[in-house]
Amino acid sequence: MPAPTPADGDRDRIELCGLRCAGHHGADAAERAQAQLVVVDVTVHADLARAAVTDELADTVDYAGLAERVAAAVGETSFALLEALADHLCAVVLADARVAAVAVRVAKPAAPMPVELDEVAVVAHRQRGEARP
Repeated sequence: MPAPTPADGDRDRIELCGLRCAGHHGADAAERAQAQLVVVDVTVHADLARAAVTDELADTVDYAGLAERVAAAVGETSFALLEALADHLCAVVLADARVAAVAVRVAKPAAPMPVELDEVAVVAHRQRGEARP
């Protein structure tokens, strides 16, 4: 009998919160011309049990390296939509074979909007092996 699968809220996870990056992302060329603040939250679902026992960095997802890869991906790419950026960041995170699933939240605090608001954000959830459109 296979082991029970925990509900999403019960999985081990690593969270990167409020990663502040500069990126050229926006719906029109003028918005992409100058780097803007993009704030990224990443939730990585992975089995952390071995790392908890061994206390070895090699047995977990190195979150410092992960933060650097995500920040670099924000800065090195340019997307019209936050949805596309969030999807790309999910792929960057899932490149680590230890990651079973990921949620990425991408926010633009200074998005040009016709009304005043704190930020615009998109959240994408992806898991290893899921079919892509």
